[in-house]
Amino acid sequence: MENVTGGSPLPVCNDSELMLALGSGNGTEPRCAPPADYYFFRDLYVVLPVIYSVICAVGLTGNTAVIYVILKAPKMKTVTNMFILNLAIADDLFTLVLPISIAEHLLRYWPFGEVLCKIILSVDHYNIFSSIYFLTVMSVDRYLVVLATVRSKRMPYRTYRAAKTASLCVWLLVVVIVAPFTVFAGVFVSPDRAARKSCVLSFPSPEGSWFKASRIYTLVLGFAIPVSTICILYTAMLYRLRNMRLNSNAKALDKAKKKVTLMVFVVLAVCLFCWTPFHLSTIVALTTDLSNTPLLIGISYFIASLSYANSCLNPFLYAFLDHSFRKAFRKMLECRPA
Repeated sequence: MENVTGGSPLPVCNDSELMLALGSGNGTEPRCAPPADYYFFRDLYVVLPVIYSVICAVGLTGNTAVIYVILKAPKMKTVTNMFILNLAIADDLFTLVLPISIAEHLLRYWPFGEVLCKIILSVDHYNIFSSIYFLTVMSVDRYLVVLATVRSKRMPYRTYRAAKTASLCVWLLVVVIVAPFTVFAGVFVSPDRAARKSCVLSFPSPEGSWFKASRIYTLVLGFAIPVSTICILYTAMLYRLRNMRLNSNAKALDKAKKKVTLMVFVVLAVCLFCWTPFHLSTIVALTTDLSNTPLLIGISYFIASLSYANSCLNPFLYAFLDHSFRKAFRKMLECRPA
């Protein structure tokens, strides 16, 4: 690329100069020529914070409303809603720290220190594991309800208190699973002239093997095991319902139980839709050696945004699929005279 004045060609920007060009936008005379994909990264630099900000605003508002409704409305204190409450807390926790990730993206470096780096990366991984594990517990609960209905039995052990205990166990399990990521999270200082700080997972040598092990760890514990469990439960549930209609004189599930089961199934389907590409990308990363082209980087950011979007979709699903939620939301939004 030649200078606009017709002089000698400008040297191509190195990484640090490119980051400064992306972050400044002050109209100063360029000292180097950007690479061919510079404008792609410039657009990405602007678009991603907008997408993340929308996810943050919608997710924080929706999940906070869900938490408020379940805690304030006496009729909302059910076993299923206890799991939904914890799911909303997990999503709210992630959206609360998302602005820090936006700030890091805009600044192009990490200015917040070691402790906050560990917290942010830990919460990011809580988001990966907590949603799918709470949905697994909800699927187990739905299976037990269907099983008890088919057998015309009561479930005295299925109480709100038992749901609290199960939720606490899920949180403890997620904390244990995420603990290795908390240990390895830290601030990395680049060795170039810019000495740019980044909040990353800093693995010991050999880093490549540790990185692959961490991806396999996340894939197995955050996707393969819980999703397999959920698929087995729903297959068994559908099989029992089919046999009940064909071979039994037992009554069908009542309307309310059907609606709750449908809601859990839809929330699960949306979760899998948002998170499956993320875990499939892990398989691709482990089995292939792809170069970082602009197209690949754009796809990876789209996949990350899709997984983040799951944190703001659930409140809309509750509002559309659960009449009691809609009723409680309306009461919450009513303007009552003093």
